[in-house]
Amino acid sequence: MDDTPDAPELSLFLASTAHDMKNSISVLSGTLERLLVAHSSQASPQTDPEYTQMAHMLYQTKRLNDNLMQLLALYKQVGTPAYPFDVQPLELGQLVDQVVALERVLLTSRGMKLELDYDPELVWHFDEDLIVGVLSHAINNAIHYTCDTVRLAIRATEDGWLELRVEDNGPGYPPALLKAGAIATRDTAGGMNFLTNSAGLGLYFSSEVAKMHRHRERRGALRLENGGRYGGGCFILSLP
Repeated sequence: MDDTPDAPELSLFLASTAHDMKNSISVLSGTLERLLVAHSSQASPQTDPEYTQMAHMLYQTKRLNDNLMQLLALYKQVGTPAYPFDVQPLELGQLVDQVVALERVLLTSRGMKLELDYDPELVWHFDEDLIVGVLSHAINNAIHYTCDTVRLAIRATEDGWLELRVEDNGPGYPPALLKAGAIATRDTAGGMNFLTNSAGLGLYFSSEVAKMHRHRERRGALRLENGGRYGGGCFILSLP
């Protein structure tokens, strides 16, 4: 007798498991954030090895949380009612507040500065949860590679796009990752090879989120480049 579950049941089981794992990691991440805040008031973060270790643990838990969130968001593309694609108007001020709240403790624990450049009253249509996830992933990645500064800049372009940029002052993206980013923005069959680099899932997720946002004949896009205000890596999401 064949007890192998069919594809829909297995897919639902995997999504449910990933959701439970994400909830557990979110609890762990919240606990680490509270410990870091409490620890910083009792000792100097710059000279305390325990604080440094907890900061690294927080970074790793956020990476895990990012990956699971990305898998769940991609899962919604198969039409699961629990994860609908939900485009709504939102002020950029509310979007940025959410992203900053998610990253504040990690940035502080790593001694890094987050610069913001945006119009808080500008309203745009997008899936709030997905875009928060994309920006959070991009900032977490920038925190790992930057020297000491990350910049989140959002603007409406003259030709009607919303451009969301995460820039850093690190060494920039290596050629292989720039190439992977270019692949992620093309409509090629088969998608990306996640084994080409550690950022594969994140790039694929961000690219898919971008393309899910459509307006008339336009649809969103992702690109990576080096330069920007600081000469480092630039993660650029464009939404119609």
